[in-house]
Amino acid sequence: MFLLSRELKAEWGNFKMKYRIGIDVGGTNTDAVILDENLTPVVKTKTPTTLDVSSGIYKALLEVLKMSSVPREDIKYAMLGTTHCTNAIVERKRLNKVGIIRIGYPATTAIKPMTGWPEELKEAIGNFSYIVKGGFEFNGNEISTLDKKYLRKIASEIKGKVNSIEITSVFSPVSNQHEIKAAEIFKEEMPDVPVSLSSEIGSIGFLERENANILNASLVDVAKTTVKGFIKALKNENIDCQVYIGQNDGTLMSVDYAMKYPIFTIACGPTNSLRGASYLAKQKNALVVDVGGTTTDIGVLVNGFPRESSTAVEIGGVRTNFRMPDLVSIGLGGGTVIRKSGNKVSIGPDSVGYKLTEKAMCFGGDTLTASDIATLLGVAKIGHDKKINGVHLNMAEEVYKRMIIMAESAIDRIKTNANDMKVVLVGGGSVLLPDKLSGASEVIRPDYFDVANAIGAAIAQISGQVEKIFILDKIGREEAIKEAKNMAIEQAIKAGADPESIEIVDIDDVPLAYIPGNATRIRVKAAGNLLK
Repeated sequence: MFLLSRELKAEWGNFKMKYRIGIDVGGTNTDAVILDENLTPVVKTKTPTTLDVSSGIYKALLEVLKMSSVPREDIKYAMLGTTHCTNAIVERKRLNKVGIIRIGYPATTAIKPMTGWPEELKEAIGNFSYIVKGGFEFNGNEISTLDKKYLRKIASEIKGKVNSIEITSVFSPVSNQHEIKAAEIFKEEMPDVPVSLSSEIGSIGFLERENANILNASLVDVAKTTVKGFIKALKNENIDCQVYIGQNDGTLMSVDYAMKYPIFTIACGPTNSLRGASYLAKQKNALVVDVGGTTTDIGVLVNGFPRESSTAVEIGGVRTNFRMPDLVSIGLGGGTVIRKSGNKVSIGPDSVGYKLTEKAMCFGGDTLTASDIATLLGVAKIGHDKKINGVHLNMAEEVYKRMIIMAESAIDRIKTNANDMKVVLVGGGSVLLPDKLSGASEVIRPDYFDVANAIGAAIAQISGQVEKIFILDKIGREEAIKEAKNMAIEQAIKAGADPESIEIVDIDDVPLAYIPGNATRIRVKAAGNLLK
């Protein structure tokens, strides 16, 4: 817990400042900050993440409020980056029972929905999958007429058995008309059940897009509970403000948008850190090394935003293709367990996580961790070095060298060329690393580096992104790009961005030589400021 810089008065004369709270949940700590309207940090805190996550969020919120002199009525925004949805998938708990509707019979019957999924995850979601006539070709031509009668029969079969619906149609990134019509039918037959459309979640790659959409549908109740719990916590403290949730491209979304697309909260923690690092270090293009208590995540900043992964991403054992940051993660953090067996020493990958202050030797525990090694060698001051017993300096030096090599190797893996790049160190565990690293032209450790993730959540913009296949023989390239831009802007507005502030921040145009008709995949990202 810290009080930053100077005490800021909330009211000068008749002028009232507008403050914002940023909270980010990590595997070890939950960080919280309050920023003024100039985005200057006022207070910050780090509290251990709790098993149920929510109580840790509430504790962090209470601490920053207690530490500051900011009146509750002057807090206008609250942003949350959370691991609730990630945890639900990993733990296979609190997931919706999903009605899985694939539109593409008979062309897509060779591989059934959820093929290759972990059995316990399939069991948690339920075995309610159907394949229906319909879908489109790559050029937008209809494969067959949508079987509306069968859709209504399915609705009658699964009513009361599922509490979420996912709909995936063949080539819906080209034409989503069958998905939309199917959604209308389910909303008529099952009006209280939420519906997820794959065309709004993933890109081309049928099975991966379907997988991502199924996961999204399974997380709806988790997202609702999380969002409503956060809003309730704020109201309990008499804070009436606009609430936003972090998403995995380093931007924010409104609460309604988050409850509809909870899958987009996956990996929002590392992207919050990247955005916070960019803001604090004033770097638009650099590598960011975020060291937490459990892992070290390394990402790339491109024009101030996280570089997106160009490959399919596995989540909880499921292969997906929706937008995700390009990250390299290694099992190295402040709580990483160090073991000695004979002459061999192992580093992780397991961690004591949020129990660092109970388990680590520097806090009086009995588990040797990376924090103990750094403290014993005087690299960092974590806990008390006098409590670390039975560890030889030679061994500690050997382990520390290997820790540095692990970080440097990960840096090399994410770079696209051999040139040295600027590296921004953030995260509470970044005190483990030195100020010089191989592969880094400069190592920057900005002020407030330990709460960069919470600051990244607080300063983030609202974004909208679209990825769609266009057949240029039917529509010219300029018209296709214009349409994609308008769609991205519309998505940003739906997510809660101020229409007057929206800008196009990224355009990617990839010709698809394997599809006839001069096809191209256009991806556009738009971002804007919060609505005032």
